[in-house]
Order: sequence, then structure tokens, then C-alpha cells
Amino acid sequence: MKYFLIVAIATLSLTACNVEKGAEQKQREATQKITAEADRQIGMPDIVNFQERRLAKQILEMRDTEIATHSYIKNELKGCLVYLGASIGYGLPYAVQFTNPEKRGRWRDTPNLPQADPNGLYMPDSLTATWVILADPKTGKTAPVYVESELTVSPFRLRNTECS
Repeated sequence: MKYFLIVAIATLSLTACNVEKGAEQKQREATQKITAEADRQIGMPDIVNFQERRLAKQILEMRDTEIATHSYIKNELKGCLVYLGASIGYGLPYAVQFTNPEKRGRWRDTPNLPQADPNGLYMPDSLTATWVILADPKTGKTAPVYVESELTVSPFRLRNTECS
């Protein structure tokens, strides 16, 4: 009787897995079918100048240089920008990771697993804070500053930002 019960539970478990995979597969196939029909009727956009891609390339290349910038935070009460100081670069979101945040599971159906950064810490998926490299106004030396407020970084000094 015990053997029969084990076999029955194992069979039901496998059947349930197949039903779930069958439903997911049907939904995936239906989605692929409707997407193919939309592509047939509408087609792809007729992009010829690639302006946005050109701008994205330019921004990436500019971010790759040690560009002098100016950083500001937003005064939540008055809605104006408050000058933090001279900075380098455009800031780095706190949640950015140096290494891939996930490592592949051991087997094909195993989900990806979290992977620590080289410092041994696991970073959050998202966080609104930013690291910005600011210059000390007294010494001129730069250091990373942790900013949780909304941050604006510009390659030139912005006008009319002080709160009145």
C-alpha cells in the first residue's frame, strides 16, 4: 500500500507539472501568433536616419571620458535646484553592479541565482540613490558622495537655480 501511495503521488506531481507547462506553452504560442499577425499587418517602422541611436552612441562616448560636471539636488519644498558643487561624470546609480547580478543555475530548469559583487555584498535590484564624485570646494580633491535626493548633473553651470 505504501509503495502504491508513493507511485500515485509521483504520477500526480508529474501530471500537474505537464499541465502547467502545457498551459504556458499554449499562451506563448498564442502570443507569438498574434504578434506575427500584428507584424504582418503593420510592419516595422521605416527608420532611415537612426538619429536616436547616433545620440545614444554620443552620450555613451561622452560618459566614458572624465568630463567636468556640476551637480544639483531638487529642493522639494520650493521646486528649485540647489547647487551641490563641481563634479566629475554624471553620477552612478547606487544599484549599479560591477559584476553580473545573477549566475546561471546549475541545471537548465533551475532559476538564476543571485551573485554577490566583488565586495561580497548583494546589491538591490533598484534603489533611487546615486553616487556622484564631487570636488571639495576648499581642497579641490574629489570624493564620492551618496545622494538620495533627485539629482541633476550638467556639463555646464545651470542658471537661476538658487531658491529665493
